[in-house]
Amino acid sequence: MLTDIEIAQQAKMKRINEIAAELGIKEEELEPYGHYKAKLSEELFGRVKDEPDGKLVLVTAINPTPAGEGKTTISVGLAEAMAKIGKKAMLALREPSLGPVFGIKGGAAGGGYAQVVPMDDINLHFTGDMHAITAANNLLCALIDNSVHQGNPLRIDVRRILFKRCLDMNDRALREIVVGMGGKVNGFPRQDGFQITVASEIMAILCLADDLADLKARLERILIGYDLDGAPVYAGQLCGCGAMAALLKDAIKPNLIQTLENTPAMMHGGPFANIAHGCNSVRATKLALKLADYTITEAGFGSDLGAEKFFDIKCRCAGLTPSCVVLVATIRALKYNGGVARDKLTEENVEALRKGAVNLKTHIENMRKFGVPVVVAINRFHTDTDAEIAVIGEVCDECGVKFSLAEIFAKGGEGGRDLAQKVCDTIDENEGKTDFHQLYALDLPVKEKIGTIAREIYRADGVIYTAQAEKALKEIEALGKTDLPVCVAKTQYSLSDDPSKLGKPEHFEITVRDVRLSSGAGFIVVYTGDIMTMPGLPKKPAAYSIDIDNEGNISGLF
Repeated sequence: MLTDIEIAQQAKMKRINEIAAELGIKEEELEPYGHYKAKLSEELFGRVKDEPDGKLVLVTAINPTPAGEGKTTISVGLAEAMAKIGKKAMLALREPSLGPVFGIKGGAAGGGYAQVVPMDDINLHFTGDMHAITAANNLLCALIDNSVHQGNPLRIDVRRILFKRCLDMNDRALREIVVGMGGKVNGFPRQDGFQITVASEIMAILCLADDLADLKARLERILIGYDLDGAPVYAGQLCGCGAMAALLKDAIKPNLIQTLENTPAMMHGGPFANIAHGCNSVRATKLALKLADYTITEAGFGSDLGAEKFFDIKCRCAGLTPSCVVLVATIRALKYNGGVARDKLTEENVEALRKGAVNLKTHIENMRKFGVPVVVAINRFHTDTDAEIAVIGEVCDECGVKFSLAEIFAKGGEGGRDLAQKVCDTIDENEGKTDFHQLYALDLPVKEKIGTIAREIYRADGVIYTAQAEKALKEIEALGKTDLPVCVAKTQYSLSDDPSKLGKPEHFEITVRDVRLSSGAGFIVVYTGDIMTMPGLPKKPAAYSIDIDNEGNISGLF
């Protein structure tokens, strides 16, 4: 059996100018990065801005097993399958982070015969967007410490600097550090720390900005800390936001690539959904809607994280209206939610499947609360039995939703024909009947917004706030920044904030341990559980298996 990278390396890719031409993109609107990937220019945005939008399809998932359930694979295969049934479709995906690439979860290019390519480039340095974001983030950090060193004209309180350095790598040793050691010439010693790049506010800003002007304005609004009088200090006061924007001038342009079957795809931005808002860039999604009749996009992890933030943050910010949600599930994940141990998931267990199916039902109910129709996609594995598949059919019939057995991993677009047709049928049947809306109003108090998400999506009985969280909320209220959406950092493995509580947990409360204002991004980050913004490597990192030969051929990359 071929590995993902072996399948990708056998792909018959088209030159990127051919993919662009099929979309009606002119040669002068393309900025190639080699033969098979390119940036899309500002001129293209200007030319198509008055074109009608196509249909927007969000791919999300139930709470996954630790290995993930193939959401990106389904997204890629669905776009390919759309082409096979005669639809003009395009993907809009997130870029992979090097953290999981070298860690445990893997990349974000799909899998099997439903991948975006060139897979090795995409999962490694791609077009350099992650590095540009890292550089812009760390320039701001350097400007903060330099301002303090050079007489501290802004009277920054070094005990209350909020903005952290970042690195696109899992490195637990950098979570808490001390900088400025070594005497007066090296600045003032203070406690600091790193986040992974995909958790940086700069990443969120890039993904939500409309254009360069909006990007610069958002950078200036970043709250970097407080002065000695307790007044807020913003990045714009450090006079370096123009330089930061200059570092991001190419990174803000969406990347054009293709699937194994030459379906066009945009891949741009990559915030995690368990510690950030989990969606690709607004710019890529909006542009794809102008270039195709159907845009397939995804949001990270389960719908309790990615989809909720897609609707309440991204769609609200960008004025997007989704036409359909594809909810990805696997029989093994539902058995896992039913209490089956990870090493027993390939064995038939109808009883556990029925028990775990409550997780699927809850996610279906949650998506309907936003007024969007749902189609369930079962990412099929060869170990799934007829008896187990019959249970899924019963559950979906009970919920009144269409479902499809997708064999996309093994068959590519051909294995997703049924799913594509059911998505199109669902969109057509609901044309003019949907009532898409956000879960909460922005003018509600912050605690009410958090409570609404906890109650309606997580199904919690209530919310507990630590003393630190209460203090942070009062500071945000004092700044007059309460009219923003909230972005909850939470485990992806459970509807609750406890990863061990599977299925549909009951009689629990969410604990908010801290709250931070991302003023530039335009949301309030709410930290629950043990979620960390700088992950660590596992006992056996994926990096152990990755290698390159003397001819430059990469192996072991999934």
